[in-house]
Amino acid sequence: MAVRIGELLLKEKRITPEQLQEALNYQKANGGKLGYNLVKLGYVKDEEIIALLSKQYGVPSINLAQFQIDPAVIKLVPAETARKYQVVPLSRSGATLTIAMTDPTNVFAMDDIKFMTGYNVEPVVASEIAVTEAIETYYAELAKATMTAASGGSALDLATKALEEMPLADDGDVQVLEDLEEINAEALEKQGSEAPIIKLVNVILMSAIQKGASDIHIEPYEKEFRVRYRMDGLLYNIMAPPMKFRDAITSRIKIMAKLDIAEKRLPQDGRIKIRFADNGRSNEIDFRVSSLPTLFGEKIVMRLLDKSKLMLDMTKLGFESESLAKFEYAISKPWGMVLVTGPTGSGKTNTLYSAISKINTIDTNIMTAEDPVEFNLVGINQVQVRENIGLNFAAALRSFLRQDPNVILVGEIRDFETAEIAVKASLTGHLVLSTLHTNDAPSTVNRLMNMGIEPFLVASSVNLICAQRLVRRVCSNCKKEHPTPAAALVQAGFGPEDAKAVVPVKGEGCEKCNKTGYKGRVGLYEVMEVTEELRELVLVGASALELRRKAMEEGMVSLRQSGLRKVKEGMTTLEEVARETVK
Repeated sequence: MAVRIGELLLKEKRITPEQLQEALNYQKANGGKLGYNLVKLGYVKDEEIIALLSKQYGVPSINLAQFQIDPAVIKLVPAETARKYQVVPLSRSGATLTIAMTDPTNVFAMDDIKFMTGYNVEPVVASEIAVTEAIETYYAELAKATMTAASGGSALDLATKALEEMPLADDGDVQVLEDLEEINAEALEKQGSEAPIIKLVNVILMSAIQKGASDIHIEPYEKEFRVRYRMDGLLYNIMAPPMKFRDAITSRIKIMAKLDIAEKRLPQDGRIKIRFADNGRSNEIDFRVSSLPTLFGEKIVMRLLDKSKLMLDMTKLGFESESLAKFEYAISKPWGMVLVTGPTGSGKTNTLYSAISKINTIDTNIMTAEDPVEFNLVGINQVQVRENIGLNFAAALRSFLRQDPNVILVGEIRDFETAEIAVKASLTGHLVLSTLHTNDAPSTVNRLMNMGIEPFLVASSVNLICAQRLVRRVCSNCKKEHPTPAAALVQAGFGPEDAKAVVPVKGEGCEKCNKTGYKGRVGLYEVMEVTEELRELVLVGASALELRRKAMEEGMVSLRQSGLRKVKEGMTTLEEVARETVK
């Protein structure tokens, strides 16, 4: 390139051989490209070199000083790449990205940018001085805008603000425990090893703990990289770190979770256990980490498993008194099945842990097969299911039956094989607790039969089915009465007499509840005890509707009724109940 520029300028009689030699000597002493040095020495003008390059390569030229570039376009190419290849992204039209280059013959640069952005690359030529100035100007503005953007904008200052406010500089504040993390030193040097990245990840984890989040979602998109927290069942936007931090943040989390950072094509699961300082006390918390390859990078979801917040007292979960009495009676039986159903995130695990904690005595052998084991409970033999080596729920169950168990907890009944072994175990003197994904208690019976379990086996093995949901609690700090027309209450499911007396409450929103009006969650429970009459209906293949009708006659409290009782007691709102239940 250098020799060609000199030859071209000589051929066009823009410089003399003496000037060229002097520029080459100057270049040898000071570095830089020949064209840049010729301009610096005053032998040619910037515009002359641009025009010459444009003519030579058949590529349009541009005067960057007279061109205003959209910051959204600048974001498409990281600053490091722009400096490495001396390019500036100019504009995007459809699937084509136009870039200004000092060397439009650099196919490596164009291929790299095409792969990185996903756009076709169209080059135009610009002088080295103009490109260098544009890179420094635009990327400095972008960095400044990123650091000062408001929380609702494209990037958030929470990370910076939190770094200033939180004493993370002290190594003792956040400590990844060695028993669950093996740091690969070589990989750590390559990705996620910079102090700002480590601090930013610590901020994300600590902020989630302080805000009482249940999950952290770290999501890469085409032009955005965002972090969301699930708080009280709903997702909230928290921050949008710069795109250039995407791979470093992902690598840091994967290293902490003992995942393979080189594997970006397959989903992976891991666990992080950290110790942090909280008001002078040392606390521990687990994060269950799941990585999933998406179109624009790996999405990471971390479930916070805080043992200190695990509610094992069944009287505080939200059970109605009659439902709780039925549930406790069912788990006190020596054999049979107790099934807890509901969608993901409805508190099934918490209910099951509460149940086995209640019956965990010195004379009882309790064994669990879980995927994954969320909390370690003292005195209970917990097994982590590992599908990749053949240790699935069915295999674990078979082994349990040779371990002299009294109580067996199966994390989830997913297939016929697991269901069959669980049913047989419940009929041979074991109490079996498990979960299923169904909408309500009566439809669980049909779900088991659809899996292939015979009606007579379902009828004789199942003792009780509990369907549940979680709704947000009204914030106790800012709740106020919210009179509602009786007609609306009747439509929601209240009786005419109750509708006249009930005065629902709502939270006005305060600092304590982040202006949402809700703080914490409470369970809604539909407990169906399988009585003799219901067993007879199951034997003759009754539908879920018929089973529901009979169970309601026998006093079952439905999910909607459970919700309405909590509205009446001022625990939650009609909107929450309507969101999670049907009439």
